[in-house]
Amino acid sequence: MKKAIFLDRDGTIVEDSGYAHKIEDLKLLPNSIKGLKLLKDFKLFIATNQSGIGRGIYTFQDFANINNHLLKEFKKDSIKIEKIYFCPHKPEDNCECRKPKTKLLKEAEKEFKLDLKESFAIGDKKSDIELGKNAGCKTILVLTGNGTQAKKEINADFVAKDLLDAAKWIIKKFK
Repeated sequence: MKKAIFLDRDGTIVEDSGYAHKIEDLKLLPNSIKGLKLLKDFKLFIATNQSGIGRGIYTFQDFANINNHLLKEFKKDSIKIEKIYFCPHKPEDNCECRKPKTKLLKEAEKEFKLDLKESFAIGDKKSDIELGKNAGCKTILVLTGNGTQAKKEINADFVAKDLLDAAKWIIKKFK
C-alpha cells in the first residue's frame, strides 16, 4: 500500500480566480513548484470540485486544456501528477463525487492501491479538510486561497502558510 498526497487545485496550487477555464487564467501560487518537488517520493493526485462545468460556464474540454497545460508546466520541473480526479457537478446536484464526499479518493485508493490512512489531503477550503478527514487521511490547510477563512471553520492536522510549508511538515514528520 502506497502513501499519497491529494491536492486541491484552485487556491492550493494555483490562484483561485473563480471558475478558471482559460490557460491565461492559470497562475501558480508562490512556492507551489518548490513544495511539489519536495513531495516527489509520494504519489501525487489532484482532487478538485469543478462546478463551472455543471453550471455551463466552461466545458470538459476547457477543463482538460487547462489541466494539460498545468501538467506540462509540472513536467518541466520533473513533477508527476498521477491523475486528476474531479467533480463536474453543481453543489445542489448532491452527487457522490463532490468534496467533502470521498468517492474521488476511494477511486484513487482502488486504482492505485493506496493506503488512505497514511496519505494526506491538502487544501484551502473546509471541504478539502473534511474530505481528508472523511477518507481517513491526515489533513493540511494551506492559508493560500480561502485558507484564512477555513481556519475558523475546521480543525486540520496542520495549518501551513503555503504548499512549501505543508511539504516541509510532511517530510519532517512522516518521512
